[in-house]
Amino acid sequence: MTARATGGSAPEGYDKHAFEPFAVTVDLAVLTIRAGALDVLLVERGQEPYAGRWALPGGFVLPDESAETAARRELAEETGLADVSGLHLEQLRTYSEPGRDPRMRVVSVAFTALLPDAPEPRGGGDAAEARWRPYDTAGPLAFDHDRILADAHERVGAQLEYSCLATAFCPPEFTLGELQQVYETVWGGTLDRPNFRRKVLATPGFVEPVPGAARLTGGRGKPAALYRAGTAAALHPPLLRPPREGSPA
Repeated sequence: MTARATGGSAPEGYDKHAFEPFAVTVDLAVLTIRAGALDVLLVERGQEPYAGRWALPGGFVLPDESAETAARRELAEETGLADVSGLHLEQLRTYSEPGRDPRMRVVSVAFTALLPDAPEPRGGGDAAEARWRPYDTAGPLAFDHDRILADAHERVGAQLEYSCLATAFCPPEFTLGELQQVYETVWGGTLDRPNFRRKVLATPGFVEPVPGAARLTGGRGKPAALYRAGTAAALHPPLLRPPREGSPA
């Protein structure tokens, strides 16, 4: 009788050297809103390939860690953002096209990360510098990071329609005007204020009022009421983005 493999041992007759080795990396598209604009966290590469070029934070997955563990480690090493309690990290997709890295065959697991505020980063590890840069002028980036960043932006924009993800860009307490600014900044358009307010307040669990709290918003009117993220995860009905200029309605 042939012995069967148990535990983590390889099956009998399996030759791991029969396959070309390749590396696994992680890349992070970290987005935030600063001064009313969508910003992305970038690092200046300190090593070849693409030394001196801007890129998304990331690096190689070590043998003893998961992709998400590697993503958080690389973010801390390359940008100094080690303790970001408001970080919303989500796997985007896997990029596996041959030739995407000139060093060897590399498969990358990309993540999107959202920050409600923007602590100043600092370069570290193999990153010469780390900096927030406007999304619209971020490229061209090293490797295929322009594509990853565009995919992350599209994913976040789509998720704003049917989920409560927009509150991840906001501080713990926020006004409806600040929440609307998130949508307008990510979508790149202007929303009707009364209609937006009506839809948000009519959606169960989207936001919850903070009793007795208000904030002056710079105008001459009364202070705006403050809200916090509610318990809902999905929006019913969805908050659909307006059609882009020049696209069919």
